[in-house]
Amino acid sequence: MKEIKTVIHIHAPSHIVWNALMNFQEYPEWNPFIRKIEGNAGAGESISVTLQPPDFDKPKTFTPSVLKYEDQKEFRWRGKLFIKGLFDGEHYFVINKLPNGSTALEHGESFTGLIVPFIGGLLKKTEQGFQQMNIALKELCEEKARALQN
Repeated sequence: MKEIKTVIHIHAPSHIVWNALMNFQEYPEWNPFIRKIEGNAGAGESISVTLQPPDFDKPKTFTPSVLKYEDQKEFRWRGKLFIKGLFDGEHYFVINKLPNGSTALEHGESFTGLIVPFIGGLLKKTEQGFQQMNIALKELCEEKARALQN
């Protein structure tokens, strides 16, 4: 198993971060990594997720199953490449409220499967994509929080 785990602190209330994450319609406007999500985010549902890791010419669309949707706290799905057991990923977003009113976002994915040991380059690009997405989300949410203060 390989895991990518990123954490970013966002100077915005957790509800702003959660709402931005769950507003799939706006992803193409701000998200450089997850270009599109379609479907119902409820546990047990299937969604369509279009990813574009850095330096990849074409986006890749997966149809993972939602494992967990806990309002304002956690959103998690599991997908696979071609067939189960070849290259499977469990992607997650976990929201943590910080004492100062800010938010810590944990964004990661655990990978399992036969080809995982052989695709280190893809995992590095994926981690870069997570970080790019996190930064874009931070900028979006902090801008929204500032607008509410004015």
